[in-house]
Amino acid sequence: MNKSANVLASKYRPQTFEDLIGQELVAETIINSIKSDKIPNAYLFTGIRGVGKTTIARIVAKSLNCLNGFENLCKDKFCSNCESIASSSHIDVLEMDAASKTGVDDVRDLIEFSRYGPNSSKYKIFIIDEVHMLSKQAFNALLKTLEEPPQYKNGGSLKFIFATTEIKKIPITVVSRCQRFDLSRIKSLQLLNYLKKICLIENARASDDALKLIVKISEGSVRDALSLLDRGLLTLKTNKELDLLNAQKIYGYFDKSLLIEIFEFILKGNEKEVINLYRKIYDQGVDPKVFLNDFMELIYYFKNINYLTLESTNFSLNDEEFLKIKKLSECIESSVLILFWQFSIKTLDEIDIVSNQNLSIEMFLLRLMHLSDFKKKNLNLNNQNKNFDQKEIEITKISSDNKSKKIDQIKNITQEKKVKFESQTETINEKNIINSFDQLISMCYQKKEVKLKYELEKNVRLVSFEKNRIEISFNDDLDKNFVKELSLKLFEWTDERWIISLTKDMGEKTLKEKEELKKKNHIDKVKKSKSYLSILEKFPDVKLMDVDIKKK
Repeated sequence: MNKSANVLASKYRPQTFEDLIGQELVAETIINSIKSDKIPNAYLFTGIRGVGKTTIARIVAKSLNCLNGFENLCKDKFCSNCESIASSSHIDVLEMDAASKTGVDDVRDLIEFSRYGPNSSKYKIFIIDEVHMLSKQAFNALLKTLEEPPQYKNGGSLKFIFATTEIKKIPITVVSRCQRFDLSRIKSLQLLNYLKKICLIENARASDDALKLIVKISEGSVRDALSLLDRGLLTLKTNKELDLLNAQKIYGYFDKSLLIEIFEFILKGNEKEVINLYRKIYDQGVDPKVFLNDFMELIYYFKNINYLTLESTNFSLNDEEFLKIKKLSECIESSVLILFWQFSIKTLDEIDIVSNQNLSIEMFLLRLMHLSDFKKKNLNLNNQNKNFDQKEIEITKISSDNKSKKIDQIKNITQEKKVKFESQTETINEKNIINSFDQLISMCYQKKEVKLKYELEKNVRLVSFEKNRIEISFNDDLDKNFVKELSLKLFEWTDERWIISLTKDMGEKTLKEKEELKKKNHIDKVKKSKSYLSILEKFPDVKLMDVDIKKK
């Protein structure tokens, strides 16, 4: 604990392995390696933000360089080494942010600095945060030093400690030279108990529901949770409790009971109430994406409520809401919930390309009501006592004919791999045959898939083309979603699954490159012609810029 700090995230930053929460296995492994004197040349910590990567790096540095030795590691009163390491001011423990120093020159300066032994410690330690930001050349410059770090006269050596949130961006040659630790998200219950402990120490008042909301928003990040708690407590007057209502206003989240009410009115087909409730939520400052994600979460709970406990819902519900969902779920068929889920995913994709996200959500809610086509029978959800007994809540199950209609609706929207897509321009069960790369490009032209046609012509190099299988190499400019989009379209056009594999083989030239080469050859041919040479004699300054190649 940093008693001098005022911000909770800094004040309660772990200083020893015992202070860590949620990373017990990692701590135990590191402790055993230090005790047995099997310390790796480099540690690599990966995980989401706020789970303890940099914190553990500093604890490791203190464990290796504490003046009292590892067995008597400073806990309350720090020695000079531990104190300076904790404040990032130790001369032998260098912390570098790779986000701002990405170049090979920065790494070379680091390596040059490593040639000199430590001044007041046994080990010289380099802590590099966000290490994935280093350039490829910088990583290459590190390889030799990582594998064979310098040994110093005092018996110590150089140690590297890397921290990253994006492990996939680090070259495998670097990862293989490190002892890797994947830090997990902190479990909800564990994080909740930790926040309660902090509130008790700080004499702060916060309800369990408010703390549960903080846990949900933080998504397993201790730092985020402490920052949110700090913000919530500072927003309120002294000695006032941070309750759920205040927390929802502060963090931009809304009452889940309103979401459940929206779901009820969707089932009843009450458009007016659905739109009014959504606008009420929107007026509270809730982002449309947050609303949609919470709506999808609710769909999941309706589908799987019988297999869940209140604790397993990530504290997003209270007891009353949980029981309410459980009662309502008995009246909704799984097929309907699956359709709702598919439409939610579709809307989540659409919301990024529309100018007014709010209107998009309203249309989404209206579509659900028309999609469901629910028939109500003896439905009584608006009584004052809110009695959700099965006898009072009865929704006629959707007939098998209606189910098939819903499936047809979702086929035309989601392009699911397991269903057959019927084009408006094609008859039912009609198949398109694609036997060559040229036919594929022609199909893109016929279907007006301009973007796919452009990518195929300019950025794709064909390696091999077989029935239902295409092997390609590509340029750096190729769209990252190209393979996914092409696979979906091929399935849509041919009613068959296609495998599109990427290879490092060069393959053929792109069609664009072939055209340019053909034009160049033609220009060269023209330049050698008698007519061009005669023109050149009369007009020496003339230059041949382009040639129109007429197709026969």
